[in-house]
Amino acid sequence: MSEQMKALEAIAEVVNEVERTQRAKDAEGFLALFHPDALWTTGHGRVLIGFDAIAEFTRAVLPSAEWDGEVTYEVAHVQFLRPDVAAVKVHQVYRSGAGDVVSEGVPLYVMTQEGESGPWLLTACQNTEVRQG
Repeated sequence: MSEQMKALEAIAEVVNEVERTQRAKDAEGFLALFHPDALWTTGHGRVLIGFDAIAEFTRAVLPSAEWDGEVTYEVAHVQFLRPDVAAVKVHQVYRSGAGDVVSEGVPLYVMTQEGESGPWLLTACQNTEVRQG
């Protein structure tokens, strides 16, 4: 398997973990996916710079998030900027308990790999909501 294919699989696994941790409202699992110097912009435009700011926000918001349905995250496109840096477009869908689409998002995750065989981490991310109608 080529190095790029391995990277694509590892990146998809991070996105799968984002989905799993969001569904489980697992703040610590979600935070484990971030680079220490990461920045995150929420779907409502709040800019969080550095792991401490991301952690404070996540620990306050994620465990108490209320939805009765489910959320899915799917890799839509990966653009390698360098072998160890990738821009990842994600398709995010929140569904009600009845299965109806409540909201959609198109996050952009810039991910970096730590060392030649290290993990891929969320480094600079913009969580963008798609407005309906």
